[in-house]
Amino acid sequence: MFKKIADFIDGVVFEMKKVSWPTWQELKGSTTVVLMLSLVLAVFLFIVDVVLTKLVHIIL
Repeated sequence: MFKKIADFIDGVVFEMKKVSWPTWQELKGSTTVVLMLSLVLAVFLFIVDVVLTKLVHIIL
């Protein structure tokens, strides 16, 4: 059992050395893009919700 766990950890360490980690600037840039797109999507969905709510109230 302990041999399997040790082999697993060795495999994880080996694979993690192959990972290409982003730089701090790339990470900040990607985070900014995600936050801005989330904000745009939230505003868009809010507008669609308000319009559809008003349409339903007019119809009913």
